[in-house]
Amino acid sequence: MSIEYQKEGKIAVFTINRPEVLNALSLEGLVDLSNKLTDFQEDPDLKVGIITGAGEKSFCTGMDLKSTIGMPVDSLFGRGTFVRGLKITKPLVAAVNGFAFGGGLEIALTCDIRIASENALFGLTEVTIGLIPGWGGTQRLSRLLPIGKTIELILMGKRITAEEACKMNLVNQVVPKISLLTTAKEWANRISESHLYILESTKELLKKSIDPNRE
Repeated sequence: MSIEYQKEGKIAVFTINRPEVLNALSLEGLVDLSNKLTDFQEDPDLKVGIITGAGEKSFCTGMDLKSTIGMPVDSLFGRGTFVRGLKITKPLVAAVNGFAFGGGLEIALTCDIRIASENALFGLTEVTIGLIPGWGGTQRLSRLLPIGKTIELILMGKRITAEEACKMNLVNQVVPKISLLTTAKEWANRISESHLYILESTKELLKKSIDPNRE
């Protein structure tokens, strides 16, 4: 099972569990994550989701390219999945433990809050292997950072530390590795104290303030 899904009271925890390949996602894994997020979205007892990676070395390093051989081009960009096409109205927290490269950072960017361990590294590194950030990274990163810094990071495939990411407002908080999931759950539980309708409505208004044309 590449995606572990646990329900803890009002909180759901999704763990990308492929540490042998630095938690890179196969196409099947991306679909599995999307299906489980759909269950989270539709469960009236759940209010906040946390996405993290198994182990301490990597959050997610994006697509497992070996799994894409022979696949149609459209499928490589996550059509109809969490990173593209699937709308999650409930708050999501990324607990970033280690590498968040390529599609892994794009997954973190789809979340509303990002908490990082001290050893986390971030980068939209696709250009270094002849690809583009196809899971919405160009749009989402440019909404968080000045356009000049966004272009620098993407076109150079730069990797930045957790502290650098925090100074850029890409990350909300940096904590010791041992405290990462505990801190993420503390934030999630605090958020879950509010009524679900209020959480979803506020998230939608905030998103529209960033992108007025958002559907």
